Amino acid sequence: MAAYLCPPAVINGEHAVETSQVVAQVRDQHPDAAWAPRIDRIAASTGIERRGWMLPLEAAVAPGAGGALRGVGTEAAREALARDGFGQQDVDRAIAALEAIPAPQTVQERTAPAWEAVRSYGERAARGALQSAGLDASDVDCLITSHSTTPALPGLDVALANELPLRDDVMLLPATQWACIAGTRSLALAADLVAADPDRVVLVVISEALSTTYQPADDTLESLIVRLLFADTAVAAVVTGRPRRESVLRLDAAWHHTLPGTQDLHRLDTRADGAHFVMDRRGPRAVQETVTAMWEWLRVRHQDDPGSWHPDVLLAHPGGTRVLEYMEQTMPEEWPAGLLEHSRASYTTGNRGGAAVFDIMRRAYDAGQKPGDRAVLYAAAPGLTATALEGEWL
Repeated sequence: MAAYLCPPAVINGEHAVETSQVVAQVRDQHPDAAWAPRIDRIAASTGIERRGWMLPLEAAVAPGAGGALRGVGTEAAREALARDGFGQQDVDRAIAALEAIPAPQTVQERTAPAWEAVRSYGERAARGALQSAGLDASDVDCLITSHSTTPALPGLDVALANELPLRDDVMLLPATQWACIAGTRSLALAADLVAADPDRVVLVVISEALSTTYQPADDTLESLIVRLLFADTAVAAVVTGRPRRESVLRLDAAWHHTLPGTQDLHRLDTRADGAHFVMDRRGPRAVQETVTAMWEWLRVRHQDDPGSWHPDVLLAHPGGTRVLEYMEQTMPEEWPAGLLEHSRASYTTGNRGGAAVFDIMRRAYDAGQKPGDRAVLYAAAPGLTATALEGEWL
C-alpha cells in the first residue's frame, strides 16, 4: 500500500458561536435542570470557548413556523371555534394566541438550510483541495464524500459532480454514515483505490453541519454536552497513486477495528424535530478499547525494531479530550511527549466529527513537518468502529 496525500483544505463554519452564548441560552431555557448549578463548570471542562457553525446560533434555537396550530391548520381551528359559538373577535384573539406559542422546528426546517450549507462548504473545500494539488476537476477519477448529519438523496457526491463539475465517468462513492471516522476511513478507501490503479486521482470531501444536532428543548446532561462540543467544518484532499510535487504525506498501511455490542453507545436519532445525537457515559471507555487494539497493531507491525520506531505525530480524533488523555497514558513510555499537540489544539474550537482528522492534519502541515517524520492517523466513530493509518511526511 502506497498512497500520496496532497495538503487538505479546511473550511470552518463562518458563524462564531461563543460558549457563553450557548450557556446563556441553555440556562434561560432549562433553569431547573438537575445540572443547571454546574453548567459553568461543565462548559469550562470542554476547553472550548468558541466554535464555527455554518449557520448562526439563532437559526438553531428559532421556533418552527405555525406555532401551536401546526398540524391542525389555522382555518380548521377557526371553523372549530366558530362551531363552538365563539364570535369573530374572540376567534381572532384565540388564533393569534395559539400562533404565538412557539413550536419546535421540524426535520425539514432544520435540515433544509443546513443541507444547502453542507453543499456550499463542500464545494469550496473541494476547489481548495484541487488547487493545492495543482489539479482541475477534470483530473478527478473518483470522488469519496461523507456527511452524516444532513441526510439527502442524491447526496453530496452528486451535488459536487454537478457543481465542480466532474467528468461523467467519475466513480462516485458516498458514505453518509461514517460520521467521526470519515477522515481516516475515506483515506484508507482512497489508498485501496489507487493501489488497484496508481494512475487514479481520488478526491475526498467531508462536509458536516453538526450544529443541526443542537436541540434546545432537550434537558439531559448528555444533550448539554453535545451542544457545547460540536462544530461545523468542510474538508477535502486529493489522494494519488504516484507521488506529485504537491504531495505531503505518504500512506503506507491501514487498520480497521469494530467492537461488537457497542452500537447503542453513540447514535444519531431522527425525531419529529430533527436529529438528536445520543451519548452513553460508557462510550469513552469503549473507545479506549479501540486505542489499545491500535497500539497492538502498531507493536506487531514494528516488532522488528521495537526500541527505535515511534510516530513523530499522532493525528487522533477519538471523540474528546478524555480519550486523548488515555492515549497519552497508555502509549509506550519511550515515545516522545507532545505527539497529540495538534489533536488537542483542534478540540479547542470544537469536535468536527468526520472532518476532524483533516483539520488536525492541516494544523500539523502548517506547523511544518520534516521529510521522513512518521505519522499515525486514528479516529473512532459510533458503532463503535475505528480506523488508523500509518504514513510518512514527504
